[in-house]
Amino acid sequence: MIRFFENYSLKSHNTFRVDAKAKYFFEFTEAEDLDEFLSSNESWKEERLIVLGEGSNVLFLDDFDGLVIHPKVPGITSVYEDRHNEWLEVGAGEVWDEFVQHAVTYQLGGAENLSLIPGMVGAAPVQNIGAYGQEVCTLIEKVKGYDLEKRCLDEYSGNACNFEYRNSIFKNYLKNKFIITSVIFKLDKFPEFNLKYGQLEEKVKEKGAINLHTVRQSVIEIRNSKLPDVKELGSAGSFFKNPIVDDSVTKKLRSQFVGIPVYPGADGKSKLAAGWLIEQCGWKGKREGDVGVHDQQALVIVNYGNASGQEIYDFSEKIKQSVFEKFGVELEREVNCI
Repeated sequence: MIRFFENYSLKSHNTFRVDAKAKYFFEFTEAEDLDEFLSSNESWKEERLIVLGEGSNVLFLDDFDGLVIHPKVPGITSVYEDRHNEWLEVGAGEVWDEFVQHAVTYQLGGAENLSLIPGMVGAAPVQNIGAYGQEVCTLIEKVKGYDLEKRCLDEYSGNACNFEYRNSIFKNYLKNKFIITSVIFKLDKFPEFNLKYGQLEEKVKEKGAINLHTVRQSVIEIRNSKLPDVKELGSAGSFFKNPIVDDSVTKKLRSQFVGIPVYPGADGKSKLAAGWLIEQCGWKGKREGDVGVHDQQALVIVNYGNASGQEIYDFSEKIKQSVFEKFGVELEREVNCI
C-alpha cells in the first residue's frame, strides 16, 4: 500500500511536534512499492530527500522543500532458530517498543534494556540506539533495504554497518541513500541480564525474581520517572550525546570538579555524563517561552506548546555554549537537525 501527499504537515511525524511541512510525502508498506514509485518519475532524483520514521530523533528547523519517504513496512517473523538463539525479521514500520514487548513475551532476551525508547524499528540501526548498558548493534544480524543509487534491494551484515556510539554507516556514508525496510535481530533463549547501569539492578531486585519481564518493567518505570511522555510533551529524548574525551581531559576535570561522573571508554578515552554537565550549568528545569529543559532530566529539551524548530535549536545553542565555557567540553547533538 502506498500514500502520497503534497504540502504535507509533519507535526504528527516528529515527537517535538514542530509544525513543519513537506513538499512531498510518500509512505509505503512494501519495498517493491518504493521501487515502483521512484521508477515512475525520474524527476525524483532531483528532489532533496530524507527518510523519516516516527521522527523521534529529528528537529525540523523549517519546512522541508523536498521528498519525505516514510517506510511503514510491518511484520515480525521468525526466520531461524537453534538451541540457544532465535532470529526475528522485523519490518521498519514496527514500533520499537512493541517489538521489545514481543521479544519479552516470547522469552527472547537482548532487547529488554532498550524498552520504551521511542521510534520505529527502521531507525534503530541508524542511531545505534542504546540505554542502560545495552546497544542495539549487539543484536543486529542483518539490515535490509533499498539502495537509492543502485535502484535495487540490498542488505548489510551487522559487521558491515560500522556501528559506533550513536552512529552507523546509515547515519554517514549511506545517509538518505539507503532506505531500511527490515532488520534481522539475533535474540537469546537463555539471556544473561545486564543490570549494572544506574539503579536498574536495585529496581529489579525490588520485584523479587530477575527475569525478562521484571527487567523490562523496571526500565519502563525508571524511564517514566525521568523522561516526559512524548504523547503529552514534545521532545526527542536525549538531545545531546554523552561526550567522549581523552583521559587527560578527564583527569583535569576531576581535579577541578569533585564528583563529576565518568564512565570507562575505549582507546584511552572516557565518557562524560552530558546531563550532569548541563545540570551543573543551571539548565535543569529552565524555560524560555515554549522551550525548556525537563525538570527531571537535563538531557531532554522539551516543547511546551508551539515552539518552532529554530527556537528549540537556538535554545540548545545556549546550552552548548554554557557547558563549553564552564567545562571546556563541546557537546554534540544526538538529534538530527533538518
